[in-house]
Amino acid sequence: MLSRVEAIRYVTPLREGGSLPAVMEADDLGTYVVKFRGAGQGRKALIAEIISAGLARACGLLVPDLVTVELDAALAPGEPDQEIQDLLRASHGLNLGVDFLPGALDFETGAATVTPALAGRIMWFDGLVSNADRSWRNPNMLLWHGSLYLIDHGATLTFHHRWSSAATAAERPYDVTDHALLGCAALVDDADAELAPLLTTDVIREAVAQVPADWLAGEPGFEEVKDLREAYVIQLERRLAARPAWRPPLAAAARAGLGQLMPADRAGRPKARPAWLTGGDGS
Repeated sequence: MLSRVEAIRYVTPLREGGSLPAVMEADDLGTYVVKFRGAGQGRKALIAEIISAGLARACGLLVPDLVTVELDAALAPGEPDQEIQDLLRASHGLNLGVDFLPGALDFETGAATVTPALAGRIMWFDGLVSNADRSWRNPNMLLWHGSLYLIDHGATLTFHHRWSSAATAAERPYDVTDHALLGCAALVDDADAELAPLLTTDVIREAVAQVPADWLAGEPGFEEVKDLREAYVIQLERRLAARPAWRPPLAAAARAGLGQLMPADRAGRPKARPAWLTGGDGS
């Protein structure tokens, strides 16, 4: 299971995030970007974050360390903003903490260089987990100490929003039209040969096992938490087995370099992170 810490101070909200995450300090002296169970996207976004991060690591991709963060609603009255107070009260209990990377810089679409091999691994991974949030508008990648880190995977695993149709979603093509790494000559077929064998049933089950039981309890259609965990494992195995359906169009798009066709007015830099988050000038 993930390490557990207790939040001791709310530092500042990240208002560019749709679910209003926040930088918080914890009792282990660490600083984390906390994503709240009481936010509009709810617990399923946190579940997707944990499982996708585990799969990314198994594929050799870098993601910030994750912890679970115990939040006491008693912190709420100390915040002057009513919206933040309401969110903290709604998030009493266990939340998700993402290790704060001081000085990290946003990946800039069209400016930063990513090797074809790394681009292929990232695009293949995004196709596997159906990541809807790695676009040129919002790449959700950070450069930190010369390495590329993947962040914000709450919009992955979209099948769990409707379990009744999850099986049919396994072969669904991955829409890469706006992917941040189109134009990098991504080697998706090479990535498929390299990464698919790494994601064994045991590896997938270990990633799913990191999710706190509290976030899985009460899902309609599942009597016990263990049944829901197994459903995640089965669905991800289905997605892997369905690679002949979704990998070829993904690889073809990567070869075509559709990102090179991006209109000039769409190739601008993504919104910079503020100085208090980057540790620099926000550029």
